[in-house]
Order: sequence, then structure tokens, then C-alpha cells
Amino acid sequence: MTNKELQALKERYVAAGAASPNEQFADHATNAELWDADGKRMIDFAGGIGVLNIGHRHPKVVEAVKAQLDKVMHTCQTVMPYEGYVRVAEKLSGVVPVRGHAKVMLANSGAEALENAVKIARAATKRPNVICFDGGYHGRTFYTMAMNGKAAPYQTDFGPMPGTVFRAPYPVPYHGVDEDEAIRGLKMAMKADSPAHDTAAIIIEPVLGEGGFYAAPASFLKKIREICDEHGIIMICDEVQSGFGRTGKMFAIEHSGVEPDMMTMAKSMADGMPISAIVGTDKIMDSSGPNSLGGTYTGSPTACAAALAVMEVFETEDILGKSQRLGEKLNKRFAQWQEQFPHVDNVRNLGPMAAIELVTDKTSKEPRADFAGAVTKYAKEHGLILLSCGMHGNTIRFLMPVTIEEEVLEEGLTIVENALKELG
Repeated sequence: MTNKELQALKERYVAAGAASPNEQFADHATNAELWDADGKRMIDFAGGIGVLNIGHRHPKVVEAVKAQLDKVMHTCQTVMPYEGYVRVAEKLSGVVPVRGHAKVMLANSGAEALENAVKIARAATKRPNVICFDGGYHGRTFYTMAMNGKAAPYQTDFGPMPGTVFRAPYPVPYHGVDEDEAIRGLKMAMKADSPAHDTAAIIIEPVLGEGGFYAAPASFLKKIREICDEHGIIMICDEVQSGFGRTGKMFAIEHSGVEPDMMTMAKSMADGMPISAIVGTDKIMDSSGPNSLGGTYTGSPTACAAALAVMEVFETEDILGKSQRLGEKLNKRFAQWQEQFPHVDNVRNLGPMAAIELVTDKTSKEPRADFAGAVTKYAKEHGLILLSCGMHGNTIRFLMPVTIEEEVLEEGLTIVENALKELG
């Protein structure tokens, strides 16, 4: 079917709240390129929102999933477990930098991972509340919607949110919140809203995802670790978007040297197959009763096969080295853009988790969400999938696969550069 025919079906049968505004439909893809239903080629700088760090349809992942399909597709691991689930748990326990011996629960999505992390933290501490941060994004279930530090569009239309979530400032000096102010805000939240004896967990993205690709300073993360230790609060790092090589390390928290009590991950964990994980120290993870955690499809055999293949690819294909080198290239190119273009400012990256800010001018720093929208529209018209994000809607984020070919990377960056020239 053509894009036009599929669009007509979408308008007729897909709920408006779930429908993409994009009128192109993916047909097939390889690494950092995909083709739509009309045969138009697109370069992918979005990666399914950070899901494809090792590219579309990595051959080893495809092979692993096909092999699993010939064995078993589903049993529900709580009814009859299977090797893949326990092997994924074993692998993750060896690479995730939590304190002490790690245990693992698998789920289907990032939101499920965060929901279950909160459940586990409540069971471990016997406390009800959590503290999150401005600009954070954790999912679209009711509790994770409440945890999000950005109301629209995630909370719009859905009524009252759960009342045991409280929020503190995230340090973004460019927008007037330095580290000291963020720590003061966190301590005030613990005085005014959620005292320590009622706080089960402090949940933070080491690098804001939807919130704008701002990295928390290592010193800030260390202070959160100290506050958690002082008050018996569980520190949870949400690495759903920043994990699995997005920042030049397996997980973004590794840049700080901080060891959280629990971590959540999903997205690039299985190169497009739906799976997520909650990983924490054994005492915390074992705190809830038998059969208290799980779900029909959690840690499905095919998703586990894909996750194991992804981890093998990391071990054998120097993915972290590729990630670091890509980050260096983006850093260099973005610095040129900031110098060249009057509306490009606050360029930043942690590895290839990279972004630029579009502003009216570099003195006022007034955000230009309209410009960001125009750049992403231009990119699409010229064969590039590109995403904006951020509290102010003026950030362009870059999530191309770290395995992207050099010539494809250059082609995509040139499209962005041309947009900045022609539209600025």
C-alpha cells in the first residue's frame, strides 16, 4: 500500500491520541536508513527515540530472534520459565553498576520498569513517596505520568494524577538553575512536601531525555547519593534513553562513578524488541512477596533472545568505542555550528547523546521552539528523520545509531546544517 492509502486507513481506524502526525509509513530499514511505503529513502537520526543504538535490524539480533521463533514464542515466565530470561538477568547483573550483588526483573517497556521500580522501593522501605525532577520523563502510565516533570502533552486530558509524587529542580545552568539551587530545591521538597521518613526513592535521569539532553553534573549525582545514604532513601537511575552505549559508556551513570541502588532500562536494550529491566541490589529486589511482580509478556523469549544478541554485539563489535568516536565528531561539528550560526547555542553532548539549542540570540537565550519545528520539518522534506525535545521545545536532539556509516552521518549532518543556513 502507498503512504496515501495507509494514511486514509490511519485516519479512519487509529485513535487520534495514538496516531503519528507523520504521513510516511516505514516499509523496510537497515542500520541508519529506512524506506517508506512509496520507496522514499530517509536517514534516521531518531532511532525510534533512542531504541536503535546498534541500528535497524542488526544481523545478529535478527538471527537470534529467528532462531528463537523456531523454539518457543511464549510460556509466561511465571508459569514456565526459560533460559533466556535467566541469562539476560545474569548478563545484566554483571554490567549494571548498582551497589552490591544485583538481581533483575524484566518487563516490557520503560514505563513498566519505572512503575515496578517504585513498587519495589516502597516494599523495601515501607514508605509511600517518590521525588523526581523538573524536566524528567518516565512514561505514560498513571504513576509515571505523575512522575514526569513536563505536563503537556503527557498529563493533558487525563485528570488528577497520583498524589505521592513530588518534584525538585534539575540543574540546568543555561536556564538559570545551578547545582546549588537544585540541591536546595531537593532539600526543600524533603522539608515541605516529602519528609525523608515518607520518601521511598529519589528517581533521576543522569541525562534528561525528553527534557532536553541535559547531563547532571557528577558532583550533583554524588550529592543525591549522599542524601539517599543519610536518610535510607533508595536512589533510582532511569537509564531508559541514556543506557546501552548512548553516552559512550554502557550506562550514563558510569561517567559519575556513582552507584545507585536500582536502575531502569529499556529502548536500545534489545534493538527494537519490547523489553525493559529493573536491576537493583539483591536485598532491595527481594523485598516484595512471591508472585508480586511480573506480567504475561514480561521478558518474552523473543525479546530476551534479542537482548542477549545486543549484549554480544557490544562485546564483539566495539560499540562503546564507536559511540565515543561518534560523540567526538558531533562535538566538533556542533562547536562549528555554534560559532557559525547566531541562533545556535548551548551545544552539548555526552558521547553521542547530543543536542543543540535554538534561540533568538545568545544574549537573551530566549528559546525558539518555532525554529526547532521548522528545522525538523525541513529535515523531513529533505530525507532526514530528526526530533526536537526539551521543556521549551527548542532543542534538537540527535539519536542516530552509533553504527551509522560515515557517509550517511555526513549526509544527515549536512541536511541539518543547510536547514540552519536557509531558515536562520
